[in-house]
Amino acid sequence: MEASKRSTSVEPEAWVAGEVLIDLIPDGAGGRRAMVGGGSANTAKALARLGIKTCFVGGISTDDHGRAARAEFEAFGVDLGRSLTSGKPTALAEVSLDRHGSASYAFRLAGTATFDFSDCWLPSGTPAVVHVGTLATIVEPGCDALHRWAGELSCPVVYDPNVRPSVLGDRAKYRAIVDRWIAISDVVKLSDDDLSWLHPEARGLSGAIGIARASLAQGPALVVITRGAAGLVGVTKDHVIEVPGVVVNVIDTVGAGDTVGAVLVEAIIAHGLHGLCGDHLPDVLERAARAAAMTCSRAGAQPPHAAEIAL
Repeated sequence: MEASKRSTSVEPEAWVAGEVLIDLIPDGAGGRRAMVGGGSANTAKALARLGIKTCFVGGISTDDHGRAARAEFEAFGVDLGRSLTSGKPTALAEVSLDRHGSASYAFRLAGTATFDFSDCWLPSGTPAVVHVGTLATIVEPGCDALHRWAGELSCPVVYDPNVRPSVLGDRAKYRAIVDRWIAISDVVKLSDDDLSWLHPEARGLSGAIGIARASLAQGPALVVITRGAAGLVGVTKDHVIEVPGVVVNVIDTVGAGDTVGAVLVEAIIAHGLHGLCGDHLPDVLERAARAAAMTCSRAGAQPPHAAEIAL
């Protein structure tokens, strides 16, 4: 009698490459409290809450801040098997919040585990999709190794520059770096703040869409523009899709854009790159708007679970 054959399926895995650092956030009493942050770390946590098997690719220190980061990743269910454990210190970001809850940052990055990317440890393999961002794509010399690595992966690449002029104030150099990443990416997420700083000549929504269309000519299939309370815009070679923002009581905006990136990765896993850029795009953008709004309604980067944003 012939033995029965069982079909096995491998759960799709997303890799998120970039930084985990510590945000030093005002505590309202003249001091600061330490919270695990970093755009890529926020995206990884958001993906895990959406039920996606997620692996973080980045440097994690053995210092107290690094141990806190590791514990938070593990609490969210993010796999750290492809991360680097390092005795170098954790990068820090001093956060300031304006009266609307919008965050600005001053960074301490030099010589840290956070940006210690190199060819000798970046992992091999074929994830379903890789998300790459944010400061890790500009902090030298690690950003060069990260770019080589991402460009050689055989999977869709989602890129979020999350522009920070306080780290690199040379606009021309910053724009050249962003363009280099756009050229190897399949999906690019840009905020209107990113666009207004990188391309001050582009005015308003029409100018932002023009820059998005120019970016498509470099290779990506989709550019998503996040516009805060005004919502999101998805630009492909054939369509421009606008969705409104979701009204919430904003506590702060930390992690909102990172949550949008996670929803885009989720959609590629669910529908493929072609599906995301086609019929599914309006629904995905609406889902991303709901998820970002929910993140804004909570203190710190606390993205929603999948059930919280389901219609």
